[in-house]
Amino acid sequence: AESSICRRRTLLNYFGEIYHEKNCGSCDNCLQPKEKFEGNEYICLLIEAVLATKQLFKSKHVINVLMGKSSTTIKNCKHHLLEVFGKGADNDEKFWNAVLRQSLVERLLEKEIEEYGTIKVTKAGKEYLDKPYSIKMSKDHDYTNPSEGDVLAGGGQKTSATDKVLFALLKDLRKEIARKNNLPPFVIFQDPSLEDMAIQYPIKLEEMKQITGVGSGKADRFGKPFVELIARYVEENEIVRPMDMVVRSVINKSGLKVYIIQNIDRKVSLEDIATAKGIDFEELLHELESIVASGTKIDIRYYVNEVIDIDKQDEIFDYFNTAETDSYLDALKELGEDDFTEEEVRLIRIRFLSEMGN
Repeated sequence: AESSICRRRTLLNYFGEIYHEKNCGSCDNCLQPKEKFEGNEYICLLIEAVLATKQLFKSKHVINVLMGKSSTTIKNCKHHLLEVFGKGADNDEKFWNAVLRQSLVERLLEKEIEEYGTIKVTKAGKEYLDKPYSIKMSKDHDYTNPSEGDVLAGGGQKTSATDKVLFALLKDLRKEIARKNNLPPFVIFQDPSLEDMAIQYPIKLEEMKQITGVGSGKADRFGKPFVELIARYVEENEIVRPMDMVVRSVINKSGLKVYIIQNIDRKVSLEDIATAKGIDFEELLHELESIVASGTKIDIRYYVNEVIDIDKQDEIFDYFNTAETDSYLDALKELGEDDFTEEEVRLIRIRFLSEMGN
């Protein structure tokens, strides 16, 4: 089972806010409703299990009791003797985690972060147990079908390793931050960065700086709400992070990138920089794009002012200021390939991302 609730509603719940609309019109759950079934029986059983274990345990323990899984803790607490023990054995852990998420968003259960994530039954939860009402759950999508499971809000594609629920929440958060800052979403973080966050689960700013396309500047400027969301998501879903399992080595700064940045600071011609390092201009543009995507600020106005007319600069800059994506190919198509070159569009995009995002 999966939670059928609006992802925007779930996102705001992580930050203690309530979203009253049933359909946001933008997330995958609202745009592509899944087949639903009545969930009140399962929610009541979960609430009963939390109460039976005296509201002293984290979700994994409660779910293990429901599924009839024995452990040293369960035996020591004599929870294998409880009436609810094994009552949920017909469904797997993924199913019960979905029931838990739905119950948390409905405010029937709450997770006490200060008490290490123990699950408590709210007043509303106790009332629900006495007088249950309809709450719909969703059947799992068939993720072996390529037409399902890969489409998220905005139609973005993701890799199979990506946590699809977290990825959707991060996209919603990015959209909200972009709206508040009056910036295009891709200026905050690009999709590959969000995908890597949904794989690595960074919960500290220092960890955020290790994410693809995120450097110190971008992490410091935009990272805080993202790591807060991820930290709470990891806590509530008891996720073991890849970062917890490996010791990451400090990534050495690329000598080429350092050379490029230093020479841009000296206002050396980009052609001269490329020639000095034995690379072509296309390779240099790629390195510049990588530098600004990671959050490092560079000022190439001294160069673009010499090679691109000011009016053309303004037109390209204005395009990216209102664009949905930062694709230079889309920009070139929209602006007109007869009037602009790929090189011009990429140079101004580099300037735009550096000035607006870093």
